[in-house]
Amino acid sequence: MSHTFYISASYAVAAIVMLCLIGWVWLDGRARQRELAELEASGIRRRSARPAPTDGASS
Repeated sequence: MSHTFYISASYAVAAIVMLCLIGWVWLDGRARQRELAELEASGIRRRSARPAPTDGASS
């Protein structure tokens, strides 16, 4: 066996791990976006979002 086999195998393993991590983060991001959309549709808002004034006066 040559060193080329070990080097290429390590690159292949590293590439597979990187692709799995990218896929995991992408799928998790989609799930969080879906959860946020469900919460906003049910009327729950973020604390940083300013509520609309009810009496017409701005604060």
